[in-house]
Amino acid sequence: MVVSSVRDHGGRELRAGKGESEASAPGRWREVLSGPWLLPGHDGRLLVYALVDRSVLRWTESAQGGDHWLGPDILPAPDVTRLTVAQGGNRYVHLIGRQVRENGDGSLTAELVYAIQYQAGRPMSEWRTLGNPQPSRPRSAQTGLPAAAVDAAGALHVFAPTAEGRVLLRREDAKGRWEPWLDLGVTAALDTPAAVATTSGHVALLAPARAGALTWCQRGPDAPMERGHDLPVLALPGSATGLETSPGRVTWYLTDLRGGGIVAARPGEWPVPLGGDPGDGRHAALTTVLGGRPCTVLAHRDAAGRIMLGVCAAEDERNGVWWTDTGTTCLGDPVLARDSRGRVAVLAVAADGGLILARQASGRELVLGDWIRIGTNRWPTPHVGV
Repeated sequence: MVVSSVRDHGGRELRAGKGESEASAPGRWREVLSGPWLLPGHDGRLLVYALVDRSVLRWTESAQGGDHWLGPDILPAPDVTRLTVAQGGNRYVHLIGRQVRENGDGSLTAELVYAIQYQAGRPMSEWRTLGNPQPSRPRSAQTGLPAAAVDAAGALHVFAPTAEGRVLLRREDAKGRWEPWLDLGVTAALDTPAAVATTSGHVALLAPARAGALTWCQRGPDAPMERGHDLPVLALPGSATGLETSPGRVTWYLTDLRGGGIVAARPGEWPVPLGGDPGDGRHAALTTVLGGRPCTVLAHRDAAGRIMLGVCAAEDERNGVWWTDTGTTCLGDPVLARDSRGRVAVLAVAADGGLILARQASGRELVLGDWIRIGTNRWPTPHVGV
């Protein structure tokens, strides 16, 4: 893996570290509250989303596969403190937020809201409410950050964890109408579940629990969520990512608290240790073809804050994952996507708070080119309004 220095669009080298003090940098970037996400748009251009200071910021590639970006567009998200983003096969982007408001007596009320972007570069829809599976005021603020997935028919599934260890589902029916909240029947789940939709039309869910990892899966499109095999791993909450590694088959990649390393887990199989020294964030995963073979690409932030990339043959983790230290530090979790040319792209928040991106430079191997900046090195001041 070859990773060179970070450069801006003009080719000038940019350095982030003690030589450029965050505290002294004028107009430095505000904290990213959720994200970033890197997604393909309907026209093949990549999109970047991040929740910053009550606004969702969105960047769009100016041309497919290019290094120049438009934006950020500022999409107001009043009182949204956390965000989840999901995308379906139609490339619509669904944003699900946890909106918290303070009441007159000082208590907090939370509800889940959602909005949709239908096409790259177009305005986002207005925020609509999903309510809260715990409608009473004291309990509503205890609802955790939901997971979300979009099935093959374009129906959004939202999974909300509660402080009591339950997981509740609200989803759209075949006509796009929202069904009532449905309790999935557990009381031991921890915060931050993970959901994934497969090309065969069903949705799978994993929730960390006190004694293992709980799973659910649909038998087919529009079918109910059914409890699956519990996985014998102590999943670090917030670390799990699901990936369809073969048609209709999901592999979960997560940090196992027992050993501290990464594991690959598939229902009905023993988890496969992948090694590594991950930090406390989520793993990113995608499928691609390298050297003519289907492969899985993994990315995470290690305990020292560096971006690590791993590659293995699809569903053949037992024969080893090739890990590479990119030498680049980041804040939060790096994310992965494929661009319009099929190249793997890695996006992260750099140590100085700016967004950086690197792409695969070779078609047969995962060799990264230079890191570039996306947009400016400062967040714009969000405005109020629609």
